[in-house]
Amino acid sequence: MAKTKTIYTCTECGGQSPKWQGQCPACNAWNTLVETIAESAKPRYQALAASSQVQILGEVEGAEASRIPTTLGELDRVLGGGLVAGGVVLIGGDPGIGKSTLLLQALAVLSQSLPTLYVSGEESAQQLALRARRLQLPEAYLPVLPEIRLEAILSHLAAIKPVIAVIDSIQTVYSETLTSAPGSVAQVRECAAQLTRYAKQSGCAILLVGHVTKEGAIAGPRVLEHIVDTVLYFEGDTGSSFRLVRAIKNRFGAVNEIGVFAMTEKGLKGVSNPSAIFLSHHGTPVPGSCVLVTQEGTRPLLVEIQALVDSSQAPNPRRLSVGLEQNRLAMLLAVLHRHAGIACMDQDVFVNAVGGVKISEPAADLAVLAAIVSSLRSQPLPDKLVMFGEVGLAGEIRPVQRGQERLKEAAKLGFTQAIVPAANQPKQKIMGMTIHPVHRLDEAIRLFRES
Repeated sequence: MAKTKTIYTCTECGGQSPKWQGQCPACNAWNTLVETIAESAKPRYQALAASSQVQILGEVEGAEASRIPTTLGELDRVLGGGLVAGGVVLIGGDPGIGKSTLLLQALAVLSQSLPTLYVSGEESAQQLALRARRLQLPEAYLPVLPEIRLEAILSHLAAIKPVIAVIDSIQTVYSETLTSAPGSVAQVRECAAQLTRYAKQSGCAILLVGHVTKEGAIAGPRVLEHIVDTVLYFEGDTGSSFRLVRAIKNRFGAVNEIGVFAMTEKGLKGVSNPSAIFLSHHGTPVPGSCVLVTQEGTRPLLVEIQALVDSSQAPNPRRLSVGLEQNRLAMLLAVLHRHAGIACMDQDVFVNAVGGVKISEPAADLAVLAAIVSSLRSQPLPDKLVMFGEVGLAGEIRPVQRGQERLKEAAKLGFTQAIVPAANQPKQKIMGMTIHPVHRLDEAIRLFRES
Protein backbone atom coordinates (compact mmCIF):
# COMPACT_ATOMS: atom_id res chain seq x y z
CA MET A 1 0.00 0.00 0.00
CA ALA A 2 1.42 3.37 -1.02
CA LYS A 3 2.43 5.70 1.80
CA THR A 4 0.33 8.86 2.10
CA LYS A 5 2.36 11.89 1.17
CA THR A 6 2.27 14.80 3.60
CA ILE A 7 3.35 18.42 3.38
CA TYR A 8 3.66 21.20 5.95
CA THR A 9 1.51 24.31 5.54
CA CYS A 10 1.96 27.67 7.29
CA THR A 11 -1.06 28.82 9.31
CA GLU A 12 -0.11 32.48 8.78
CA CYS A 13 0.49 32.83 5.04
CA GLY A 14 -0.54 29.44 3.61
CA GLY A 15 2.97 28.71 2.32
CA GLN A 16 4.02 25.05 1.96
CA SER A 17 7.19 23.12 2.71
CA PRO A 18 8.03 19.44 2.03
CA LYS A 19 9.45 19.02 5.55
CA TRP A 20 8.92 20.58 8.95
CA GLN A 21 10.98 23.64 9.85
CA GLY A 22 10.93 25.92 12.84
CA GLN A 23 10.51 28.95 10.57
CA CYS A 24 8.20 29.29 7.56
CA PRO A 25 10.33 29.79 4.43
CA ALA A 26 7.67 32.06 2.88
CA CYS A 27 6.82 34.60 5.63
CA ASN A 28 9.56 33.81 8.21
CA ALA A 29 7.01 33.24 10.99
CA TRP A 30 8.11 30.84 13.74
CA ASN A 31 6.35 27.58 14.71
CA THR A 32 3.50 28.00 12.22
CA LEU A 33 4.02 24.91 10.00
CA VAL A 34 1.42 22.17 10.52
CA GLU A 35 1.32 18.77 8.84
CA THR A 36 -1.38 18.20 6.22
CA ILE A 37 -2.02 15.57 3.56
CA ALA A 38 -0.74 16.53 0.12
CA GLU A 39 -3.60 16.87 -2.32
CA SER A 40 -3.47 15.60 -5.87
CA ALA A 41 -3.57 18.30 -8.51
CA LYS A 42 -7.01 18.54 -10.15
CA PRO A 43 -8.28 21.05 -12.72
CA ARG A 44 -10.91 22.58 -10.42
CA TYR A 45 -10.13 26.28 -10.78
CA GLN A 46 -12.13 28.67 -12.93
CA ALA A 47 -11.74 32.26 -13.99
CA LEU A 48 -13.48 35.00 -12.01
CA ALA A 49 -15.35 36.16 -15.12
CA ALA A 50 -16.81 34.40 -18.14
CA SER A 51 -14.31 36.09 -20.44
CA SER A 52 -10.58 36.15 -19.76
CA GLN A 53 -9.60 38.27 -22.77
CA VAL A 54 -7.14 41.15 -22.61
CA GLN A 55 -9.10 44.40 -22.34
CA ILE A 56 -8.20 48.10 -22.40
CA LEU A 57 -9.08 49.60 -19.04
CA GLY A 58 -10.41 52.79 -20.59
CA GLU A 59 -12.88 50.77 -22.69
CA VAL A 60 -14.31 48.84 -19.72
CA GLU A 61 -17.68 50.15 -18.56
CA GLY A 62 -17.21 50.94 -14.88
CA ALA A 63 -20.53 52.12 -13.44
CA GLU A 64 -20.81 52.97 -9.75
CA ALA A 65 -21.66 49.80 -7.82
CA SER A 66 -25.26 49.85 -6.61
CA ARG A 67 -25.72 49.21 -2.90
CA ILE A 68 -28.08 46.76 -1.25
CA PRO A 69 -29.21 48.20 2.13
CA THR A 70 -29.15 45.63 4.94
CA THR A 71 -31.99 47.38 6.87
CA LEU A 72 -29.49 47.91 9.74
CA GLY A 73 -28.26 51.51 9.53
CA GLU A 74 -25.11 50.99 11.60
CA LEU A 75 -24.06 47.97 9.52
CA ASP A 76 -24.68 49.92 6.30
CA ARG A 77 -22.46 52.72 7.65
CA VAL A 78 -19.57 50.30 8.22
CA LEU A 79 -20.02 48.68 4.80
CA GLY A 80 -19.98 52.09 3.10
CA GLY A 81 -23.69 52.32 2.31
CA GLY A 82 -24.73 48.67 2.01
CA LEU A 83 -23.71 45.43 0.35
CA VAL A 84 -22.26 45.42 -3.17
CA ALA A 85 -23.41 42.84 -5.73
CA GLY A 86 -20.67 40.22 -6.09
CA GLY A 87 -18.87 41.43 -2.96
CA VAL A 88 -17.61 39.05 -0.28
CA VAL A 89 -17.68 40.21 3.36
CA LEU A 90 -15.83 38.41 6.18
CA ILE A 91 -17.15 39.01 9.72
CA GLY A 92 -15.04 37.88 12.69
CA GLY A 93 -15.43 38.15 16.44
CA ASP A 94 -15.33 36.29 19.73
CA PRO A 95 -17.86 33.50 20.41
CA GLY A 96 -21.20 34.85 21.59
CA ILE A 97 -20.46 38.43 20.51
CA GLY A 98 -23.48 38.52 18.14
CA LYS A 99 -22.22 37.69 14.62
CA SER A 100 -24.93 35.13 13.80
CA THR A 101 -27.64 37.19 15.49
CA LEU A 102 -26.81 40.27 13.44
CA LEU A 103 -26.81 38.43 10.10
CA LEU A 104 -29.98 36.49 10.93
CA GLN A 105 -31.73 39.78 11.75
CA ALA A 106 -30.65 41.35 8.46
CA LEU A 107 -31.52 38.35 6.30
CA ALA A 108 -34.92 37.77 7.95
CA VAL A 109 -36.01 41.27 6.91
CA LEU A 110 -34.35 41.22 3.47
CA SER A 111 -35.92 37.84 2.62
CA GLN A 112 -39.33 39.54 2.39
CA SER A 113 -38.27 41.48 -0.72
CA LEU A 114 -35.14 39.70 -2.08
CA PRO A 115 -34.10 36.07 -2.70
CA THR A 116 -31.73 35.14 0.11
CA LEU A 117 -30.13 32.02 1.60
CA TYR A 118 -28.80 31.39 5.11
CA VAL A 119 -26.33 28.48 5.16
CA SER A 120 -25.72 27.23 8.69
CA GLY A 121 -22.87 24.85 9.43
CA GLU A 122 -23.11 25.17 13.21
CA GLU A 123 -26.85 25.16 13.96
CA SER A 124 -29.75 23.03 12.76
CA ALA A 125 -32.86 24.48 11.15
CA GLN A 126 -34.78 23.94 14.40
CA GLN A 127 -32.22 25.92 16.38
CA LEU A 128 -32.36 28.78 13.89
CA ALA A 129 -36.17 28.79 14.05
CA LEU A 130 -36.09 28.96 17.85
CA ARG A 131 -33.68 31.90 17.76
CA ALA A 132 -35.72 33.76 15.13
CA ARG A 133 -38.91 33.37 17.19
CA ARG A 134 -37.14 34.42 20.39
CA LEU A 135 -35.97 37.58 18.61
CA GLN A 136 -39.45 38.01 17.04
CA LEU A 137 -38.05 38.08 13.50
CA PRO A 138 -40.14 37.65 10.32
CA GLU A 139 -38.89 34.17 9.38
CA ALA A 140 -41.72 33.19 7.00
CA TYR A 141 -39.72 33.80 3.77
CA LEU A 142 -36.13 33.06 4.86
CA PRO A 143 -34.63 29.94 3.16
CA VAL A 144 -32.31 28.05 5.53
CA LEU A 145 -29.79 25.36 4.53
CA PRO A 146 -28.03 23.35 7.28
CA GLU A 147 -25.06 22.08 5.23
CA ILE A 148 -21.26 21.99 5.47
CA ARG A 149 -20.34 20.34 2.13
CA LEU A 150 -19.11 22.98 -0.31
CA GLU A 151 -20.31 21.21 -3.45
CA ALA A 152 -23.86 20.96 -2.05
CA ILE A 153 -23.82 24.61 -1.01
CA LEU A 154 -22.71 25.74 -4.47
CA SER A 155 -25.41 23.56 -6.05
CA HIS A 156 -28.15 25.17 -3.93
CA LEU A 157 -26.76 28.64 -4.62
CA ALA A 158 -26.89 27.96 -8.37
CA ALA A 159 -30.48 26.70 -8.10
CA ILE A 160 -31.90 29.42 -5.82
CA LYS A 161 -29.79 32.28 -7.26
CA PRO A 162 -29.98 34.42 -4.11
CA VAL A 163 -29.04 38.10 -4.12
CA ILE A 164 -27.52 37.75 -0.64
CA ALA A 165 -26.16 34.59 1.02
CA VAL A 166 -24.69 34.00 4.47
CA ILE A 167 -22.20 31.20 5.24
CA ASP A 168 -22.07 30.58 9.00
CA SER A 169 -19.25 29.74 9.36
CA ILE A 170 -16.46 29.27 6.81
CA GLN A 171 -14.45 27.09 9.24
CA THR A 172 -17.17 24.41 9.22
CA VAL A 173 -17.36 24.10 5.40
CA TYR A 174 -15.32 21.41 3.62
CA SER A 175 -14.70 20.41 0.00
CA GLU A 176 -14.73 16.80 -1.20
CA THR A 177 -11.75 17.51 -3.44
CA LEU A 178 -9.57 17.72 -0.31
CA THR A 179 -9.07 15.02 2.26
CA SER A 180 -8.13 17.30 5.16
CA ALA A 181 -10.58 18.02 7.98
CA PRO A 182 -12.94 21.04 8.02
CA GLY A 183 -11.26 24.09 9.50
CA SER A 184 -7.79 23.16 8.29
CA VAL A 185 -5.69 25.64 6.38
CA ALA A 186 -6.25 23.95 3.03
CA GLN A 187 -10.03 23.62 3.50
CA VAL A 188 -10.61 27.19 4.66
CA ARG A 189 -8.53 28.61 1.83
CA GLU A 190 -10.12 26.42 -0.85
CA CYS A 191 -13.73 26.92 0.30
CA ALA A 192 -13.33 30.69 0.59
CA ALA A 193 -11.75 30.85 -2.88
CA GLN A 194 -14.57 28.80 -4.46
CA LEU A 195 -17.29 30.90 -2.80
CA THR A 196 -15.54 34.09 -3.90
CA ARG A 197 -15.42 32.84 -7.50
CA TYR A 198 -19.13 32.08 -7.38
CA ALA A 199 -19.88 35.57 -5.98
CA LYS A 200 -17.88 37.29 -8.75
CA GLN A 201 -19.43 35.21 -11.52
CA SER A 202 -23.06 35.38 -10.32
CA GLY A 203 -23.20 38.80 -8.66
CA CYS A 204 -24.40 37.32 -5.37
CA ALA A 205 -23.26 39.18 -2.23
CA ILE A 206 -21.83 36.63 0.23
CA LEU A 207 -21.20 37.17 3.93
CA LEU A 208 -18.78 34.75 5.60
CA VAL A 209 -18.65 34.31 9.36
CA GLY A 210 -15.12 33.54 10.60
CA HIS A 211 -13.86 32.15 13.88
CA VAL A 212 -11.09 34.03 15.68
CA THR A 213 -7.99 32.92 17.55
CA LYS A 214 -7.10 33.73 21.17
CA GLU A 215 -5.33 36.86 19.92
CA GLY A 216 -8.54 38.03 18.19
CA ALA A 217 -7.37 37.49 14.57
CA ILE A 218 -9.34 35.50 12.00
CA ALA A 219 -8.53 31.80 12.42
CA GLY A 220 -6.90 30.05 9.47
CA PRO A 221 -4.47 31.49 6.92
CA ARG A 222 -4.12 35.25 6.64
CA VAL A 223 -4.67 34.80 2.92
CA LEU A 224 -8.39 34.52 3.77
CA GLU A 225 -8.48 38.24 4.54
CA HIS A 226 -6.79 38.99 1.20
CA ILE A 227 -9.35 36.97 -0.79
CA VAL A 228 -12.46 38.80 0.43
CA ASP A 229 -13.49 42.38 -0.35
CA THR A 230 -14.41 43.53 3.16
CA VAL A 231 -13.25 42.44 6.62
CA LEU A 232 -15.35 43.40 9.65
CA TYR A 233 -14.51 42.73 13.30
CA PHE A 234 -16.94 42.56 16.19
CA GLU A 235 -15.53 44.19 19.33
CA GLY A 236 -16.87 44.52 22.83
CA ASP A 237 -17.03 42.78 26.17
CA THR A 238 -19.56 39.94 26.36
CA GLY A 239 -20.47 41.27 29.82
CA SER A 240 -21.51 44.61 28.29
CA SER A 241 -24.60 45.22 26.18
CA PHE A 242 -22.73 47.36 23.63
CA ARG A 243 -20.98 46.03 20.53
CA LEU A 244 -18.72 47.76 18.03
CA VAL A 245 -18.41 46.62 14.40
CA ARG A 246 -15.20 47.94 12.84
CA ALA A 247 -14.13 47.78 9.18
CA ILE A 248 -10.49 46.68 8.85
CA LYS A 249 -10.53 46.32 5.06
CA ASN A 250 -13.10 47.61 2.59
CA ARG A 251 -12.66 47.77 -1.19
CA PHE A 252 -15.96 49.63 -1.55
CA GLY A 253 -15.82 52.09 1.36
CA ALA A 254 -13.78 53.69 4.11
CA VAL A 255 -11.77 51.65 6.59
CA ASN A 256 -11.76 52.19 10.36
CA GLU A 257 -15.46 53.07 10.17
CA ILE A 258 -17.40 51.78 13.18
CA GLY A 259 -21.00 50.87 13.89
CA VAL A 260 -22.35 50.80 17.43
CA PHE A 261 -25.01 48.28 18.50
CA ALA A 262 -26.79 47.54 21.75
CA MET A 263 -27.74 43.94 22.57
CA THR A 264 -31.40 43.77 23.60
CA GLU A 265 -33.99 41.05 24.07
CA LYS A 266 -34.95 41.45 20.42
CA GLY A 267 -31.40 41.29 19.06
CA LEU A 268 -28.91 43.99 18.12
CA LYS A 269 -30.22 47.53 17.77
CA GLY A 270 -28.23 50.40 16.27
CA VAL A 271 -27.19 53.23 18.60
CA SER A 272 -27.91 56.58 16.95
CA ASN A 273 -25.88 58.63 19.47
CA PRO A 274 -22.86 56.50 20.41
CA SER A 275 -21.11 59.39 22.21
CA ALA A 276 -23.59 58.96 25.06
CA ILE A 277 -22.24 55.51 25.98
CA PHE A 278 -18.62 56.71 26.02
CA LEU A 279 -19.27 59.60 28.43
CA SER A 280 -19.74 59.27 32.18
CA HIS A 281 -22.33 61.44 33.87
CA HIS A 282 -20.73 63.00 36.94
CA GLY A 283 -22.79 65.23 39.21
CA THR A 284 -19.85 67.62 39.55
CA PRO A 285 -16.49 67.75 37.69
CA VAL A 286 -14.00 65.21 39.06
CA PRO A 287 -10.19 65.19 38.82
CA GLY A 288 -8.62 62.95 36.19
CA SER A 289 -11.46 63.15 33.67
CA CYS A 290 -11.22 64.74 30.22
CA VAL A 291 -13.50 64.56 27.18
CA LEU A 292 -11.82 63.78 23.85
CA VAL A 293 -13.31 64.23 20.38
CA THR A 294 -11.96 61.32 18.36
CA GLN A 295 -12.64 60.41 14.74
CA GLU A 296 -13.66 56.90 13.70
CA GLY A 297 -13.85 56.83 9.92
CA THR A 298 -16.31 59.59 9.00
CA ARG A 299 -17.91 59.71 12.46
CA PRO A 300 -16.71 62.04 15.25
CA LEU A 301 -17.14 60.47 18.71
CA LEU A 302 -16.90 62.02 22.16
CA VAL A 303 -15.03 59.70 24.51
CA GLU A 304 -14.17 60.28 28.15
CA ILE A 305 -10.51 59.71 29.04
CA GLN A 306 -9.93 58.92 32.71
CA ALA A 307 -6.55 58.99 34.45
CA LEU A 308 -5.51 57.99 37.94
CA VAL A 309 -2.11 59.12 39.25
CA ASP A 310 -1.09 57.73 42.65
CA SER A 311 2.11 57.43 44.67
CA SER A 312 3.98 54.27 43.76
CA GLN A 313 4.87 51.76 46.46
CA ALA A 314 7.22 49.81 44.17
CA PRO A 315 10.70 50.66 42.83
CA ASN A 316 9.33 50.68 39.27
CA PRO A 317 6.11 52.76 38.92
CA ARG A 318 3.38 51.17 36.82
CA ARG A 319 2.22 52.54 33.47
CA LEU A 320 -1.07 50.97 32.41
CA SER A 321 -3.46 52.05 29.65
CA VAL A 322 -6.75 50.46 28.59
CA GLY A 323 -8.06 51.37 25.13
CA LEU A 324 -4.91 53.38 24.33
CA GLU A 325 -1.43 52.40 23.17
CA GLN A 326 0.83 51.53 26.10
CA ASN A 327 4.11 52.69 24.55
CA ARG A 328 2.61 56.04 23.62
CA LEU A 329 1.68 56.65 27.26
CA ALA A 330 5.33 56.30 28.32
CA MET A 331 6.38 58.70 25.55
CA LEU A 332 3.76 61.30 26.58
CA LEU A 333 4.92 61.19 30.21
CA ALA A 334 8.48 61.91 29.06
CA VAL A 335 7.27 64.88 26.97
CA LEU A 336 5.24 66.15 29.95
CA HIS A 337 8.35 66.09 32.15
CA ARG A 338 10.72 67.64 29.62
CA HIS A 339 8.54 70.42 28.17
CA ALA A 340 6.07 71.17 30.98
CA GLY A 341 8.20 70.42 34.05
CA ILE A 342 5.67 67.98 35.52
CA ALA A 343 7.29 64.72 36.68
CA CYS A 344 5.52 61.42 37.34
CA MET A 345 8.67 59.37 37.97
CA ASP A 346 7.52 58.20 41.42
CA GLN A 347 3.83 57.88 40.48
CA ASP A 348 1.72 55.00 39.17
CA VAL A 349 -0.21 56.18 36.10
CA PHE A 350 -3.39 54.45 34.91
CA VAL A 351 -5.31 55.65 31.84
CA ASN A 352 -8.64 54.31 30.60
CA ALA A 353 -10.98 55.06 27.66
CA VAL A 354 -14.54 54.79 29.00
CA GLY A 355 -16.94 52.39 27.31
CA GLY A 356 -14.40 49.85 26.09
CA VAL A 357 -13.59 51.79 22.92
CA LYS A 358 -10.09 51.43 21.45
CA ILE A 359 -8.42 54.66 20.32
CA SER A 360 -5.49 54.37 17.95
CA GLU A 361 -5.16 57.91 16.57
CA PRO A 362 -2.59 60.32 18.08
CA ALA A 363 -5.27 63.02 18.44
CA ALA A 364 -5.89 61.64 21.95
CA ASP A 365 -2.46 62.82 23.21
CA LEU A 366 -3.58 66.20 24.56
CA ALA A 367 -6.63 64.77 26.33
CA VAL A 368 -4.53 62.02 27.95
CA LEU A 369 -2.02 64.53 29.31
CA ALA A 370 -4.83 66.81 30.52
CA ALA A 371 -6.42 63.93 32.45
CA ILE A 372 -3.02 62.98 33.95
CA VAL A 373 -2.27 66.56 35.08
CA SER A 374 -5.79 66.91 36.48
CA SER A 375 -5.42 63.74 38.55
CA LEU A 376 -1.89 64.57 39.69
CA ARG A 377 -2.94 68.02 40.99
CA SER A 378 -6.40 66.85 42.18
CA GLN A 379 -7.82 69.71 40.13
CA PRO A 380 -10.89 68.91 37.98
CA LEU A 381 -11.15 70.35 34.49
CA PRO A 382 -14.06 72.68 33.73
CA ASP A 383 -17.40 71.21 32.81
CA LYS A 384 -18.40 71.23 29.12
CA LEU A 385 -14.75 71.26 27.97
CA VAL A 386 -13.43 69.09 25.11
CA MET A 387 -10.00 68.84 23.53
CA PHE A 388 -7.96 67.02 20.92
CA GLY A 389 -4.48 67.31 19.45
CA GLU A 390 -1.30 65.35 18.79
CA VAL A 391 1.67 66.09 21.06
CA GLY A 392 5.10 65.94 19.39
CA LEU A 393 8.40 65.04 21.04
CA ALA A 394 9.46 68.69 20.86
CA GLY A 395 6.42 69.72 22.90
CA GLU A 396 4.47 71.16 19.97
CA ILE A 397 0.73 70.56 19.52
CA ARG A 398 0.24 69.20 16.04
CA PRO A 399 -3.02 69.47 14.05
CA VAL A 400 -5.31 66.52 13.36
CA GLN A 401 -7.68 65.74 10.51
CA ARG A 402 -11.34 66.85 10.39
CA GLY A 403 -11.00 69.38 13.21
CA GLN A 404 -14.06 71.36 12.10
CA GLU A 405 -16.30 68.30 12.17
CA ARG A 406 -15.09 67.34 15.65
CA LEU A 407 -15.91 70.78 17.03
CA LYS A 408 -19.36 70.83 15.43
CA GLU A 409 -20.17 67.45 16.97
CA ALA A 410 -19.06 68.67 20.42
CA ALA A 411 -21.14 71.84 20.09
CA LYS A 412 -24.15 69.76 19.05
CA LEU A 413 -23.88 67.80 22.31
CA GLY A 414 -23.77 70.95 24.45
CA PHE A 415 -20.03 71.51 25.03
CA THR A 416 -19.07 75.18 25.28
CA GLN A 417 -15.23 75.19 25.43
CA ALA A 418 -12.53 73.48 23.39
CA ILE A 419 -8.73 73.37 23.52
CA VAL A 420 -7.42 72.56 20.04
CA PRO A 421 -4.18 72.85 18.03
CA ALA A 422 -3.71 76.35 16.59
CA ALA A 423 -3.77 74.94 13.05
CA ASN A 424 -7.23 73.45 13.71
CA GLN A 425 -8.77 76.76 14.78
CA PRO A 426 -11.95 77.13 12.68
CA LYS A 427 -12.12 80.07 10.27
CA GLN A 428 -15.79 80.62 11.08
CA LYS A 429 -17.05 80.91 14.63
CA ILE A 430 -18.98 77.92 15.97
CA MET A 431 -22.15 79.04 17.69
CA GLY A 432 -22.05 78.66 21.46
CA MET A 433 -18.44 77.45 21.67
CA THR A 434 -15.27 79.20 22.85
CA ILE A 435 -12.12 77.94 21.12
CA HIS A 436 -8.70 78.06 22.82
CA PRO A 437 -5.96 77.44 20.20
CA VAL A 438 -2.56 76.31 21.53
CA HIS A 439 0.83 75.92 19.86
CA ARG A 440 2.81 74.14 22.58
CA LEU A 441 2.20 71.85 25.52
CA ASP A 442 3.17 74.41 28.16
CA GLU A 443 0.47 76.77 26.80
CA ALA A 444 -2.12 74.04 27.22
CA ILE A 445 -0.93 73.32 30.79
CA ARG A 446 -1.32 77.00 31.68
CA LEU A 447 -4.88 76.89 30.33
CA PHE A 448 -5.60 73.87 32.57
CA ARG A 449 -4.40 75.81 35.62
CA GLU A 450 -6.37 78.94 34.74
CA SER A 451 -9.56 77.01 34.03
